[in-house]
Amino acid sequence: MSDTGFVLHGAVTWCEDPKSIRSFPDAYVVCVNGICRGVYEELPAEYANLPQEDFWDKLIIPGMTDLHTHAPQYQFRGLHMDLELMDWLEQYAFPEEAAYKRRLYAERAYDLFVEELYCGATTRAVIFATKHVGATLRLMDLLEETGLVTYVGKVNMDRNVPDYYCETTEESLAATKKWLKKAEGRYERTSPILTPRFTPACSRELLAGLAELRKEYRLPVQSHVSESPQEIELVRELEKGISCYADSYDRCGLLGAEPKTVLAHGVWSDETEIALLAERGVFLAHCPQSNWNVRSGIAPVRKFLDAGVPVGLGSDVAGGSTTSIFTAMKDAVQASKMYWRYVCPDEAPLTLPEVFYMATKGGGAFFGNVGSFEPGYEFDAVVLDDSAYPTMRELTPAERLERLLYLSDDRAIVGKYVRGSRLY
Repeated sequence: MSDTGFVLHGAVTWCEDPKSIRSFPDAYVVCVNGICRGVYEELPAEYANLPQEDFWDKLIIPGMTDLHTHAPQYQFRGLHMDLELMDWLEQYAFPEEAAYKRRLYAERAYDLFVEELYCGATTRAVIFATKHVGATLRLMDLLEETGLVTYVGKVNMDRNVPDYYCETTEESLAATKKWLKKAEGRYERTSPILTPRFTPACSRELLAGLAELRKEYRLPVQSHVSESPQEIELVRELEKGISCYADSYDRCGLLGAEPKTVLAHGVWSDETEIALLAERGVFLAHCPQSNWNVRSGIAPVRKFLDAGVPVGLGSDVAGGSTTSIFTAMKDAVQASKMYWRYVCPDEAPLTLPEVFYMATKGGGAFFGNVGSFEPGYEFDAVVLDDSAYPTMRELTPAERLERLLYLSDDRAIVGKYVRGSRLY
């Protein structure tokens, strides 16, 4: 189907900017050779002979991007939400991730994670694995089979991690090179991304070594920034003379717009840090549920948006308890209301168009022209059936979308397309 083209018919809903939602209750969205050719209330004659799939009573939206999640933590999602970040990592996350040294455990555990990601509204994702080369390649193999488009990173750490899970600087860089060599030419939809866990776990030497690999291989980077006060204090003790947490990455050459960098959280980012991320074109992955669960706080998302920082959403499993980006959208709105009410009344809460944009075009921009039905964008789409939630009201497509967002029910998904290919 994707070699020629097709047309989907239904209630088509998408964002071109974060200020408004575009939608038509009865429209056609056209895909030719994996690329969107636009949305039409009347189908142009040039597309009349393309195969049509009629979803007349269903919502058709762009695929969603998860900019930040931890695949190996999926097994304890919804558990152990009783500690702050650094203690939570020590007691729960690090022991779980270390288990992926065992091949059979890694295979079975990643099977479960990948199955949920495949069944949800996510069509693109940026994913942390573990330090283990074999297990990370296995995760990439499984993701490649789904048809999803993803970045996956072998995690790097050489300090402040338990001995059973830590690496030396040399071991971490050597293992990363080995992983990159094994992944080269192996995938069409699954790409490597350099993954320093965060500054507390990465020496300056390790960060500088990864920056060299970034230049050599032209690879994007993912990590964390300013998630919790305890974490930030540790960064200040370890890295003297930096202007802000993100500066610890920048001075080693890991921040930039090309290749892209995405940093998760920014809960405690100040004006200096926000300005640096904006100047470098760094993406911020906003993960509201995780920020609550591990007691980090509420990210000042409006400040990032006003500064011009590109913002997307992340599920951040297992800090977040679900891979659902619908849940992340809902939580982002609710968190922003709490920030407005209790922290800064000058920072307006996020709106539905803004979080829908973050989930689609905003986060999708990390992958290029992704997340919209504008002509020229890669064709990712999700079809939603909300008939399980009857109402006497006449709802617009945007209202139907909002209701599914607050219900956070991925069971409404009845169709999924990535790069013009139907997954189911």
